[in-house]
Amino acid sequence: MTAQRKPKLTVAEYLAIERRAEFKSEFYDGEMFAMAGASRHHNIVNENLSTEIGTRLKGGRCRTLSRDQRVRIERSGLYCYPDLVIVCGPPEYAAEDPDTLINPQVVVEVLSDSTERYDRTTKFRHYQQLTSVQEYVLVAQDEPLCERYSRQADGSWTVVSFVGLEATLELKSVPIRIPLAEIFTGVTFPDPPPR
Repeated sequence: MTAQRKPKLTVAEYLAIERRAEFKSEFYDGEMFAMAGASRHHNIVNENLSTEIGTRLKGGRCRTLSRDQRVRIERSGLYCYPDLVIVCGPPEYAAEDPDTLINPQVVVEVLSDSTERYDRTTKFRHYQQLTSVQEYVLVAQDEPLCERYSRQADGSWTVVSFVGLEATLELKSVPIRIPLAEIFTGVTFPDPPPR
């Protein structure tokens, strides 16, 4: 007896299921992938980022949208939910769904044990295919660390790490500076291993 292959979903089927679902799922190549719940520290870091970035952008041409904002990467077909995005100028939405953003300028992912490898590799490669994305920021939840990847004029990406509570995360495409002490307010870090 052979195993039956599950039929692939169309984008329209995915979006219809997603509108009725109690939890969010990402979508790629005909398959839905349920998103795991986030830890307490993940949520604290994400909320701190949303508040700090939102406050700094208030009244300007850029705004933040956080983790309930679905994003489509047209070239690869991925539909996903970044932890936070920054959109500058008018937001653009997918023709097939007026709630799916297609032009984020900055994408932020708060890392977790279960998603860190995916966020650093496969998901980053998807985001690189979205020409509007100028910066990709990875934020740890268990240590004061932010990594900013910036798109260069030749299409390559450079990375800068911001380490320690005395450091300040600085974005290049949007004039924002946020002390890591503000990003990690309320987070208790594990004790470092003994030497």
